[in-house]
Amino acid sequence: MSLDGFVTGPNAGVGNGLGDGGEPVHAWVFNGNDADRAVLDASFTETGAVIQGRNLFDVVDGPGGWDDEMGYGAKPNGEANPPIFVVTHTPPGKTRLGDRFRFVGSPAEAVARAMEVPGGKDVVVMGGGQLCHEVLAQGLADVLRLHVAPVVLGDGTRLWPAEPSAGFGLELMDAVSTPAAQHLTYRVVK
Repeated sequence: MSLDGFVTGPNAGVGNGLGDGGEPVHAWVFNGNDADRAVLDASFTETGAVIQGRNLFDVVDGPGGWDDEMGYGAKPNGEANPPIFVVTHTPPGKTRLGDRFRFVGSPAEAVARAMEVPGGKDVVVMGGGQLCHEVLAQGLADVLRLHVAPVVLGDGTRLWPAEPSAGFGLELMDAVSTPAAQHLTYRVVK
């Protein structure tokens, strides 16, 4: 996310997944140093299932989205291909990327189904911003990992809603600082 709390720039959508000017938010993934790569590699190793919203699914499964060269988390599909639970009330008739997507009606259902994936690994809520906030606000998250890029976007998709919500606190567990991002891991205190 950006320093001012945006996970994309304005006008995010199919063909413009990070929005106008949003690429610097993910610069650490593609151009980071060894510490950035270690954070990214650890997330692949620890991820057993992924939850995302319908807007992000449309970007990922749309033209210019993921393909055989790039899959989950900018890894080749064969290297990191966890099941993905998409929260939506209107599942598509078919997907371009195959059967690794499962469509569910709510964040709670997504978390419950993702927790059933064998292996005991983490369930990662990768976005969008509204879905991440809903999972936190509903008490469904135990850990919050933020990758804060040194950029101010000024507009776009917020991670946090404009109006604050109560119900949880955060306790810092780990911090990795690189020139490309601050990688912060918090325990969610309910």
